[in-house]
Amino acid sequence: MSKEWLARTLLLFGLALAVGVPALGWWKQTQGITLHARMAETGGWTPENLSVNTGELLHLRLTSDDVTHGFAVGQSDQAAVDIVPGEMTEVTLVFDKPGKYTFYCTRWCSVNHWRMRGTIEVSDPNAIYEYTNPPLYVRLGLDIDADHSADVQPAELPAAWRGALLNQKIPETYRSREYYLSHTPVDLWLSLRSERDLDDLTDQETWDLVAWVWQSNSSVEERQLGKQLYTVNCAACHGDSGAGDGVFAGDLVINSSIESSTQDMGEQTQSPADFTDANMMLSASPAHLQGKIIRGGMGTGMPYWGPIFTEEQTWALIAYLWTFQFNMEVHP
Repeated sequence: MSKEWLARTLLLFGLALAVGVPALGWWKQTQGITLHARMAETGGWTPENLSVNTGELLHLRLTSDDVTHGFAVGQSDQAAVDIVPGEMTEVTLVFDKPGKYTFYCTRWCSVNHWRMRGTIEVSDPNAIYEYTNPPLYVRLGLDIDADHSADVQPAELPAAWRGALLNQKIPETYRSREYYLSHTPVDLWLSLRSERDLDDLTDQETWDLVAWVWQSNSSVEERQLGKQLYTVNCAACHGDSGAGDGVFAGDLVINSSIESSTQDMGEQTQSPADFTDANMMLSASPAHLQGKIIRGGMGTGMPYWGPIFTEEQTWALIAYLWTFQFNMEVHP
């Protein structure tokens, strides 16, 4: 092999790389990637892992191979779109921050709908890594799998408006956002019952004060956002009433070895949580619920929502969940 021939070969190879790599990037941005959607039981997303650089266009051509699906990207402003069988839906994405984003199905296509998830790896070689604080439940060291129960429960549904009308001065510590996030309603009830200035209140009136404090830590708008998130993402399993009686609740006890894009299906034997159950809810703090939402049920039918919801959305959803335990309406 002559040196001249080797030099020409290397030169041609270099030219191919110089032209081919940019051309591939151009093709991905202009022609796009065809993304197939199937029910999780038959494959989910194909491909399920995508990559792009910050500032680049990611053009997707979405199509369904079975039923109507939806497409959205977690923690982004991308509006959800429907994917209809036999049709092609085109979406162009641009990311300005590096990270791993999760795309997911927004239509309840099957009992394993929530397993339809994929990732978009967004890179920026010039980015400086910023350390972020772990979620509150991690910082508090909560064991969100530990058993918990409410030793005391109200005789009737506590009402925030009745608590407000009591016109009682509650120590500021108990009304702070920090206290609300890290304590349970039972914690607050027990603390208020130990206050000498409040010892003339009945047990039920004290529960009304608890409802008032919980209401004061969220706005009407925040609870409305939480309701929207719940209706779209949670009601199919947990039910519109929060009682764990959604349309898919009875189908969650399955035994399957099918693998999805995120984890093995495994055996799911736990019914959806009942948010109207005072024993469970009144002994849980908002931080505890945050952990359940972010991490999921670990082997049950409860999916993990950490890469889907923003922190603001997670707290809004939690604020709405308390409406299953407290009447947070204004004075009737």
